[in-house]
Amino acid sequence: MKVNDKVSQWAIELQSLAQTGLFYSKDVYDTERYQRIREIAAEMMAERTGLSAEKVSHLFCNDVGYQTPKVDTRAAIFRDGKILLVHERDGNWSVPGGWCDLNQSPMENTVKEVKEEAGLDVAVCSVIAVQDRDKHNEPPYAYGVVKIFYLCQVLGGAFVPNSETTEAEYFAEEELPELAEEKCCREQIQMCFQAYRSPNWMTQFD
Repeated sequence: MKVNDKVSQWAIELQSLAQTGLFYSKDVYDTERYQRIREIAAEMMAERTGLSAEKVSHLFCNDVGYQTPKVDTRAAIFRDGKILLVHERDGNWSVPGGWCDLNQSPMENTVKEVKEEAGLDVAVCSVIAVQDRDKHNEPPYAYGVVKIFYLCQVLGGAFVPNSETTEAEYFAEEELPELAEEKCCREQIQMCFQAYRSPNWMTQFD
């Protein structure tokens, strides 16, 4: 499924409208209509993805209230011209990071995620980019995601195996391993290398 798939985009928009309607509607008949629209949106997405209706409903229709983007923070950490990647338990690699917790600022969340996934204490130095996830990563999600990439400096610490990652290693740009593309693609890692090498890097927005 591609980001520019019109049917998928329509399904996502219908789901968002139905979710908002379900939250604000006071009329039982309107609620029933919004619920049916949400079901139709899930059925459309199931048809496009080949996933079961139950699976799509769990991933696609599990939020309540007015729909707003989630925030995902990522840390670009370098040593000797190589970038730190963590090996996730699903078998692929990514820069450390994850969903921003409710009680954490994006910067605080980045520091926390690096500690949890890589065992390192870091300081956030600058913002590399603020991106609309679906413009860069696949598959597209049914909800919006804002990805924030930070350039970070290591203060101390060492990797400890944990529930999320099995190892952490530094990789040269031309030696990148198999990536968790839905979280961090090759283009985004190359962007981080460019920011690391540029003393006058300007934060990228899109």
